[in-house]
Order: sequence, then C-alpha cells, then structure tokens
Amino acid sequence: MSGVSYHWDFSFLWGYRTVLLTGLAYTMAYTVGTILLGLVIGLVAGLMRMSRNPFIRGPAFAYIEIFRCTPLLVQIVWFYYAFPILIGIEMSATTAAVLVLSLYTGSFYAEIFRGGILSLELGQWDAARAVGMRQGQLMRHIILPQAVRRMMPPFINQSVIQLKNTSLVSTIAVTDLLYQGMLITAATYRPLEVYTLIAAIYFVVLFPLTALGQYVENRLRYAE
Repeated sequence: MSGVSYHWDFSFLWGYRTVLLTGLAYTMAYTVGTILLGLVIGLVAGLMRMSRNPFIRGPAFAYIEIFRCTPLLVQIVWFYYAFPILIGIEMSATTAAVLVLSLYTGSFYAEIFRGGILSLELGQWDAARAVGMRQGQLMRHIILPQAVRRMMPPFINQSVIQLKNTSLVSTIAVTDLLYQGMLITAATYRPLEVYTLIAAIYFVVLFPLTALGQYVENRLRYAE
C-alpha cells in the first residue's frame, strides 16, 4: 500500500474521542504531578550538590549524574522490571512511571537550581551574612527569589520536555495518550490516522507552552 494511493479517513476516530481524552488527561496528570515532585526533589538535590560536606554533596552528585546520563526509557524499564526484584516489593506501572519521571526531571531541575543560585553575585551572599543572616534565611529571603527569575526559562523548557517524556510510559502499559492510541490502532488497524492525530494533539498542547517559554525568556532578557 503506497502513501499516494492510501485513503485517509479520520471519521472513525470520533467514536474513540472519550478514549483519547482520557489518555490526554492521564498524560497531563502525569506531567503536572511529576513536575511538582521533580521541583521538590530538584531543590533538595541542588542544595545538597552545593554543600561543602562531601558526604552530602557526593550522593547528590551521583543521583544527578546517573539520571541525567542514562536514557529515560532504560530507567523506566529498569524500575518497573528490575527494581522490584531488588527491593522485594511489587511495583505497579503507575508507581514506576511516577517515580522515574519525578527522579529524572528532578535531576535536571537540580542543575537548574544550582546554576541559578551560583549565577548571583558573591557580594549579595557576603552582604547578607554581614547583617547576621543564617544560611536558611539567606536562601529564602535573598538568593532564591532572585535566582528563580533567572531559572524560569530553563524551568519552562524542561517542563515542556517532561510532557513529551511522558509518552515513554506507554512502554509499561500506563494508560497515557500514546498507549490509548496503540489500543485504538490494534482495534482498527488504522495506524496512520491514529498516530497522526496523536501527534497533532501533542503539538496543540506543546506549541503554546514552547511559545510561552520563549516569551518569558525574551521578557526577562529585556528586563535585565
């Protein structure tokens, strides 16, 4: 069957609209949930990475580099199939997906946090310490509010990437948008229409977020 003579027909997909919307809802839920968890993990790991204590800095460095330097798909498969064997506890596909996606994006957020904090001038650190601020107060009141502004563009970009990354959880039968598309394809034998529509849905969701990231980056650049 050649691409030229193929008869495209998207009409049958209307009957699967509920299935596709459910898959999209799961995709968005996984994205938002793992971004929030990743931000917490990233902040903790980023601050640990900056510690002068090697027993604190070392584990954070190992975690960040392991998750940043191995493919996400490999991590998903390992956590779902191998990790339960090591800990002796059965793990659902949902748990494995949330755990891996959170740890993976957290490793990137950690470096964004660290880079944003280190980008601030040393004089601000010295001035805050000179007036008697403790490390926690210094971070909360002086450093993080300024650093977050510089972190926003890479945070948005990484969050957009995270939305795309969720499609990989379909490999362990998590019912995201792509997995629902696979089920529809198995039932209809119309992969061209199904996967074209899924790609279009991802584009419709992702393009505004990408444009938002570019807009924020430009605004911050002009504001400096």
